[in-house]
Amino acid sequence: MTSAQVIWLVMGAGVIAYALTAGADFGGGIFHLFASGPRAERERAAIEHAIAPIWEANHVWLIFVVVMMFTAFPSAYAVMTTALHIPVTLALIGIVVRGSAFVFHAYDVRPRKGRGVYSFAFGLSSLITPLFLGDVLAALSTGQIRWDGKHVTTGFFAGWTTPFAVLSGLFVAALFALLAAVYLTVDTEPELARGFRRKALAMEVVSGVLAFAVLFVSADGAPRVYESLSSSAWALPLQLSTALAALATVGLLWTRRFQWARLAVGAQVVLVVVGWGLAMRGDIVAPDVTLENSGAHGPAIRVALTVVALGSVLLVPSLWYLFRVFKGAPR
Repeated sequence: MTSAQVIWLVMGAGVIAYALTAGADFGGGIFHLFASGPRAERERAAIEHAIAPIWEANHVWLIFVVVMMFTAFPSAYAVMTTALHIPVTLALIGIVVRGSAFVFHAYDVRPRKGRGVYSFAFGLSSLITPLFLGDVLAALSTGQIRWDGKHVTTGFFAGWTTPFAVLSGLFVAALFALLAAVYLTVDTEPELARGFRRKALAMEVVSGVLAFAVLFVSADGAPRVYESLSSSAWALPLQLSTALAALATVGLLWTRRFQWARLAVGAQVVLVVVGWGLAMRGDIVAPDVTLENSGAHGPAIRVALTVVALGSVLLVPSLWYLFRVFKGAPR
């Protein structure tokens, strides 16, 4: 295994961590936006209570992935931020608006009803941001973004405006909403947990439908991905494992074993991310930008890996302690 492949795996771990933590926060914001009925305010309050202690820390994983990208693969970073600067900028704006609106909503001195504009901005940006994040990741695999070794030769709308990319964005948003609903069955009182259980079951169905839709349009929208998912030796075992994780999540939700359902849905998300990484087959921006030709140099990667190892000594225990304090079971 080359040093470039090692750094790619490390970045993949960062993407998984971001999906499992910040992804659930985005999903909570989506439910915050669409909450309705007699329990709407209680649901919103429960979502805010669940997100408040950790939402800022969860974005450390996105920062980590971005820093590793421009450190280890500068050419790939340049291609991505040039060709996809519109959806990337919109996603970053969504992250900033979401965080600002959440803070203003929490600390505004007016009554809750007077903070409606902040609540709406928080929910809407929670929906829009994962749409664009999923769209960007899908655009990298379409094959429509071309690079001649020095310059991006395609326009600013290549890849990310395709049906494949748009459906992938919707799939990511649905997956994040599923994560949030399952997590909230554990973090809320029994009456609210029953409501989030129903939402989780519904989002599992929506996620499954969107997953099949993404696979269907990938035949034309991302042929290399479709080929990998349909003919690779790892494809069938991975797809069966993902399906089993989804069925396990449904079964555990149905029998109200919420703690185990949280583990099952986490495994489902991990398998989805792993499948995308394997389907890229060593490409960062298919087909021109690969792990080996994107400007990565051995000494730079070795230094980056050393810094990651040293930083993890501080980061991992700190995050563990944060979650233990604010998300652990009360004694």
